Amino acid sequence: MEIYDRYYHAMYNTAVRIVKDPATAEDIMQESFLSAFTKLDTFKGEVTFGAWLKRIVVNNSIYQYRKQQKLQETSLESVLYKVEDNEGVEADHGSTERMAQKVLETMKQLKDNYRVSLTLHLIEGYDYEEISEIMNISYGNCRTMISRAKESLRKKLTSSQV
Repeated sequence: MEIYDRYYHAMYNTAVRIVKDPATAEDIMQESFLSAFTKLDTFKGEVTFGAWLKRIVVNNSIYQYRKQQKLQETSLESVLYKVEDNEGVEADHGSTERMAQKVLETMKQLKDNYRVSLTLHLIEGYDYEEISEIMNISYGNCRTMISRAKESLRKKLTSSQV
């Protein structure tokens, strides 16, 4: 239970950023913990437990996201989601806090593959090689996609400030 309590919030946030649905993210997180606990004997200790668990959550989230996409196409407006809870966040935080929130909100408007790749790279901290494995694309395509995603995000941010 101590492990669950320690990693619950971070793993939930990771899942919800990818699947864009709080209920689905909750299910993914629960399944990921169950999977991790039942396959604990495969944990070799080459990385921290948190990193190993996060990889399980990311893989399950991407699998679920792709499954959802096959079942239905939805507009971006209908899938607005809360990136992280704002519990304890006060209205008078500095401009850095507002800018970070603006970036997260603007990321929701990006094409899905851009949003997922940027989330994995900028927020979750995966490198290009790991992202290319997770998304099942070549290393070169991964670098190009992230570069284009950053440029698209930059354009959206500058056009909304005008």
